[in-house]
Amino acid sequence: MTDSRPRARRAPEPDERRLDAERTRRLLLDAALDEFSAKGFAGARVQDIADRAGVNKQLISYHFGGKEGLYRELGRRWLEREAEFNDPAIPLHELVVRYLRKALDDPRGSRLEAWRGLTEDPAEAAQEPPEDLSDMERRKAAGEIADDLDPGYVMLALHAMVSLPITRPTTVREVLGVDPASPGFRERYADQVARIVRHLAG
Repeated sequence: MTDSRPRARRAPEPDERRLDAERTRRLLLDAALDEFSAKGFAGARVQDIADRAGVNKQLISYHFGGKEGLYRELGRRWLEREAEFNDPAIPLHELVVRYLRKALDDPRGSRLEAWRGLTEDPAEAAQEPPEDLSDMERRKAAGEIADDLDPGYVMLALHAMVSLPITRPTTVREVLGVDPASPGFRERYADQVARIVRHLAG
C-alpha cells in the first residue's frame, strides 16, 4: 500500500545554500547590468531587475543592500575582470585592442559608462579619485608615447576609440558606411586602432 502522507522536504545542505546564493547573486548582477546599461542608474527599476533575474526583488536588498549596492558591486566586479587582462608587460597597442575586443564582445559596460557620464552629478564626480596614470607615464618613459604627448590626454583618446563603436554607432555608419556590429568592421577597426596607437610613439 502506497503511503500518501506528505513527506517533509529535506533541508538543503550548506554547500547547496551557498551555491544557490551565488547563483542568485550572479543572476541579479547580470540582470542589473542589462537594466543599467539600457536605462542608466536613475532609470533602472529594482522590480525590473528582479523580474529579469527571475527572483524576488527583496533579494536585492538581502544580497547587495539595495540598488546602489548592486550598482557598486558591478563596478567592483569590472575591476576584477580588468585585472585579468590588463597586463602592463604587453605593448600599449595590444593592450588597447584587448580593451576594444572586451567592449565589443559585451557592450553593456561601455553603455553603462556613457549613462554615468551623462547623468552623474558633477559635484559627486569631482570627489572621486583621479585616474591612475602611472602605467601611461611609465610607457611614455619607455618610448611608447611621444615626448610631446600628455599621458592623460592620450588616455582620454584611447577611451574614446574603445567606446565609440558602441556609444556612437551612427557615426561609424555615417563615416564608413558599414555596420559597427559586423565582424568585418570589428577586425578592421581593431587593426586600425593598433596601428594608430603604435604611431603614438612618434
